[in-house]
Order: sequence, then C-alpha cells, then structure tokens
Amino acid sequence: MTRGGQGLARVAVVVRAGAAPLWWLGVLAAGIGLLTPGLTGRRIGVLAGAALFLLATAAVARGRRKRYAALAAAASRAGKHDVLQDRAVTVRNWRRGNRWWLLLAFLAALGSAVVTPAAGGMLLAGCGAGLLLKSAWLGRREQADEALLWVRVDWLRGGAAHPAGKQVRAYRSTGIAAGDAAPGGARRKSPALV
Repeated sequence: MTRGGQGLARVAVVVRAGAAPLWWLGVLAAGIGLLTPGLTGRRIGVLAGAALFLLATAAVARGRRKRYAALAAAASRAGKHDVLQDRAVTVRNWRRGNRWWLLLAFLAALGSAVVTPAAGGMLLAGCGAGLLLKSAWLGRREQADEALLWVRVDWLRGGAAHPAGKQVRAYRSTGIAAGDAAPGGARRKSPALV
C-alpha cells in the first residue's frame, strides 16, 4: 500500500454504471426498430431479439466471475489515507469515458433493424440487464463477506474502465458501511427517521 493513499472506486458501482444506459438505449433501439418491417419481418426479429436478450443477459452476468472472485478473495484493507470516490462521481466518470462506445452500440442496434427489427436493441438491453445481475451478485458477495470491494481509480482510466481487467492487480476492501453506495452499487437508502 502506498503511503500517500489512492483514489478508490466501488467495484459494484463501476459494473452497475453501464447497466442503465445500455438498457434504455437498447429499449429505444428496439422500439424504433419495430417501426420498420426489416428483411426478416417483425415476428422473426422479435423472436431473434428475445433469444439474443437471454443469451446476452446470461453471458454478461456470468462473465469473468472467477476473476472477480479471485480479486475479492485477495483484497487488502484500504488504508486511512485512501480516498473513497462518491457513487455519482464513479458513474459519471464511467459514462463519460464510454459515451462513444455507447453511441456506437446504439447506432449499430438501430442499423441492425434493417435486417432484423428490434433484435439489436434487445441484445443491447440484455447486456444492460446482465450488468445489473452481475452487480447484484457482487452485492450478495459483499454482504456475505461484510466487506465492500474497491478498485484504484487510476486503473480505470484511459478507456480501460473494466474493474476485472488485466490492468487491475488487486482490490481493496472496507467495512460494509463505507461510502455512499449500498452493497451491489445501488444508492444507499437513507436511514428511516424514528
């Protein structure tokens, strides 16, 4: 651990950051795609899209679980000089860093409607649903271990915004109450007033 401390972002928040944009862009692309009959027809497009949605959801939700588990098992305690990044900052940074990829994916989903209406949009939405399921899985793991997982912010820069990518060598952990995000990366609900 470095003496000066590191900026740390929540792993589950980084995973969850792409879920909403992918879901909504996918739903929008699928809706627009239904306006055109396409080469295969709407019925085949929707059936193909449903299959792609299920496959993408499963693949994204299960992808790299071993890597996440290995990094989580070897996580070291965050130091007192480490700076925990707010949830909103992490989400904003991820979305800014990936905005062009999101736009390209949306345009590709729209373009695919010429052949198979709605299929590309449903594939995109499936990727978003898979990220949401993966963040929920991480949240269950964090609750079971009673430790939140964090990744160094500098390892997420330069377009490499994947919290289990090759550039990520280790996670840090904190107590379950640290930061402003609940286990799984969702907004932490404010405690009820008594």
